[in-house]
Amino acid sequence: MIDSEGYRPNVGIILCNPERKLLWARRYGQDAWQFPQGGIRFDETPEEAVYRELMEEVGLEAHDVEIIGCTRGWLRYRLPKRFIRRKSRPLCIGQKQRWFLLRLTSMDSRVKLDLTDAPEFDDWRWVDYWDPLQEIVFFKRRVYERALNELAPLLFPEQKSARMASGRRKTTAR
Repeated sequence: MIDSEGYRPNVGIILCNPERKLLWARRYGQDAWQFPQGGIRFDETPEEAVYRELMEEVGLEAHDVEIIGCTRGWLRYRLPKRFIRRKSRPLCIGQKQRWFLLRLTSMDSRVKLDLTDAPEFDDWRWVDYWDPLQEIVFFKRRVYERALNELAPLLFPEQKSARMASGRRKTTAR
């Protein structure tokens, strides 16, 4: 499903553990790490897509997590020209995402990456909150930064948002 502007609706999943570390997953067969994410089907809400993608990508069910919050609106990124499939119709130029912050309420051992015939990920680890900004592919970096900044106060309510922003490592655009 592609909207009239060429963006595919999608959900992004930021999963934290009780120590407020984030699940960071490696794309299958690649040296590329990211948060779980996936498209929203025509007949489902963003929240329903979160639970479906969570199960498909990391093997977790709704009872394994709690939703802490989500971004207020859509965050968009454009694909680099080399990744746009020009012959596809409708043409997809990027993704618009609603980002959800979830807390793992089950044991780490519940994370399973191999429950489907075509796994998205082949490894995962817990990372500090701002670390993904240093590793994510360049064209997703601004969306990750916006999502993490917007959701940080929900995970770190004891810190002022200004301290949160100044406490993270600076990213450089490429």
